[in-house]
Amino acid sequence: MSPKNDAPEHSPQARLAREAIEAWVREGKKISSASQPDLQKLLSEKSAAFVSIKKKGSLRGCIGTFQPTRDSLAEEIIGNAISAASRDPRFPPLREEELEDVDIGVDVLGEPEPIPDAGYLDPRRFGVIVRSGNRLGLLLPDLEGVDTVDQQLEIARRKAGIASHEPVQLLRFTVERYH
Repeated sequence: MSPKNDAPEHSPQARLAREAIEAWVREGKKISSASQPDLQKLLSEKSAAFVSIKKKGSLRGCIGTFQPTRDSLAEEIIGNAISAASRDPRFPPLREEELEDVDIGVDVLGEPEPIPDAGYLDPRRFGVIVRSGNRLGLLLPDLEGVDTVDQQLEIARRKAGIASHEPVQLLRFTVERYH
């Protein structure tokens, strides 16, 4: 499952993620958000974010947070970009020779809101978080191959290791998607 993304990176968010990935893959260096003067908005706000890497249309890495964990959105993007390129357990670390073949997307998450039941979900519009005890699964909205609420919930439960018969708390969120 990967966010729909067929456009080259034009947004400041996606350009920052690409710069972070390229510096990490080529030099093993983490870029500094302070060296990004044109990103004042990203430096002044805090938000959760996911960074997705696609190679020839297929997911190649995706890591993110559902709550802000760093001092700014810029730092959140940089950290998650590096993790998507090097620490997604589903994939080997991105190699330098792959860089020209990847597209980068950034999803900035809105604040998760509790909902009483699945009737408040729409897989095109809302991402979902399922929680049972200390297990948590998250699925971004508007993903290829996820067309129904049931599919969305089943995938999120599976990611968290929550069986279909176990009760869950549901939260939904919106995203701003940048390419």
